[in-house]
Amino acid sequence: MALVGSLGIVSKAVLFALFVFSILSWAVILTKWRTFRSADADDSRFMAALYKAKDFDEILRHAQRADNSPCAQVLCGVANRLMKGAESSPKAGASPSEPASVPAGDSAIDRHTVERAATHFAQGQLARLEIYLPFLATTGNVSPFVGLLGTVLGIIDAFHEIGAQGTASIAAVAPGVSEALIATAGGLFTAIPAVMAYNYFLTRIRRTAFRMDTVTVELLALLPTKGKSASAGAKG
Repeated sequence: MALVGSLGIVSKAVLFALFVFSILSWAVILTKWRTFRSADADDSRFMAALYKAKDFDEILRHAQRADNSPCAQVLCGVANRLMKGAESSPKAGASPSEPASVPAGDSAIDRHTVERAATHFAQGQLARLEIYLPFLATTGNVSPFVGLLGTVLGIIDAFHEIGAQGTASIAAVAPGVSEALIATAGGLFTAIPAVMAYNYFLTRIRRTAFRMDTVTVELLALLPTKGKSASAGAKG
């Protein structure tokens, strides 16, 4: 604190800006860490149930209970889209009051419709997971330059003092240069955790995206799609 108190106005302003960036970036890091931990835990349980599921209705019940699972939300979104399609095109002879459901049995579903719906909902879930991550990237990119700006301004001020005193001894140069370099150190201390956290969270997002692709593949295997029905008819 004594060292900070001895700094000039410019160095104090730069360090205060870096301090604010650091506090906000750590808040984002902790918040996203809790979000990813909860999402990964629910995803693990849902994927285990998905591999054991024997029909679509069974896995849909598991998905509706996994509120924090991105993979489960993708499956629920696809199911809702299919139900809306069934409501807009009811079967002949069906009662208007009969509740719509996901087509099953001989009612084949367009494979491309399922894939497009799954991609749409997966992108929505990934966008939700990426919230605030651009701030970490910005902090990691900008903080070193903010610190460097403080260092440059501090060195300019130090040389101005040297010129005013008319001497270039170590005793006259060292205090100003050391104060100026504190801003660079502050910028690095702010940027390094933000960059590490940003890359770590991107890795977690890629894993989640891979799990969502797996959900789409398993979903197509459980639903009676037109492509599947056509291939089955050809074999017959």
